[in-house]
Amino acid sequence: MFTVTKEDIALILKDFGIFSDIITFSELQRYHYEKNNPASQEVRLIIKANLNNGQSVVVRFKNEWDTTLKVINDQSRFAKFLSDNGIKTPALFMANHEYARWYTINKYDVIVTVEEFVTGEIHIVSKEIAEKTGRLLAQMHNIAEAGKFHVQNGVIFNPLNENDLFSFQDFQVQKDFLLSVDESLYKDIVKEYDSLYQKIGVFENEPRYAVQGDISNCNLYQTADGEVGVFDFNRCGDNVLYYDAIMQAIFEARLMDYPKEIDGKQESVILPAFLRGYHRERPFTDKQKDVFPYLYAMISAFWLGSIRFDEDSLCHAIEAGDTKSVHKWMEEIHRRTVFRPEMTL
Repeated sequence: MFTVTKEDIALILKDFGIFSDIITFSELQRYHYEKNNPASQEVRLIIKANLNNGQSVVVRFKNEWDTTLKVINDQSRFAKFLSDNGIKTPALFMANHEYARWYTINKYDVIVTVEEFVTGEIHIVSKEIAEKTGRLLAQMHNIAEAGKFHVQNGVIFNPLNENDLFSFQDFQVQKDFLLSVDESLYKDIVKEYDSLYQKIGVFENEPRYAVQGDISNCNLYQTADGEVGVFDFNRCGDNVLYYDAIMQAIFEARLMDYPKEIDGKQESVILPAFLRGYHRERPFTDKQKDVFPYLYAMISAFWLGSIRFDEDSLCHAIEAGDTKSVHKWMEEIHRRTVFRPEMTL
């Protein structure tokens, strides 16, 4: 397992122009790649180091199959570009005029970045926070578009590709079982999917610009004056800005932690608040409003939790051979494909 010592961190910080002594350090996040592969050399580790000058910094160590030094430097440059244009992001440190560099530590090769540690991390998404987050995302989109900023990297919120919200492919791979349960219903679902895909694909050839790519409660913080800032550009890449806006909105409305008073109705509160905040900074066009019901239906129908991850998901029912539950899921998925909610602003 990849480990670092205080001495390792101190040497890194000196390269990044930080000469204060380290008092303590702790792990903020670690991906345990070796659980599935004891021989894995992949690393994602985030360390917080507290310095004797009262400052704290975040040191990120990374080596993943899809990671390059160029991508991480480009992601960092985008964060700096946003900061230079008024977006709250942690200050970044440089070594030899770059934001990232390779190190070999305990026989692991890792890319390292160093940034300011910020307080005020947001853990609960309220209606107010959702609206501020939508506004923040729109401002970021405006800045990226105006500056024609690009980061050549894959994103997790492109509905035309594999993504982190929904998967028709996970549904389709169960074709044989689903056909045996209700052939007609399966074909109707596939037909509706094809129709939805055609509707949302109208923006496929729109210009793509850099996006932070993963706005969520764990990547947001609130400043003393109430502004919302963002950190962690690990998922930063180029995307159609409309796709990023809608998928981020639904992501925030479904997968965060929320105040108890909106428990059970969070999507009806958070989603319109997010979209309203976005719209005030970057108004949705009529065409974008028209496409929203179809994109929402696509995401909802093939929601990864429902299809694969939830304890009572479709795939779990199939694994258990529970044809009754599978048929109920097929009926629910079909219902979702034809549900067309309007964009509420």
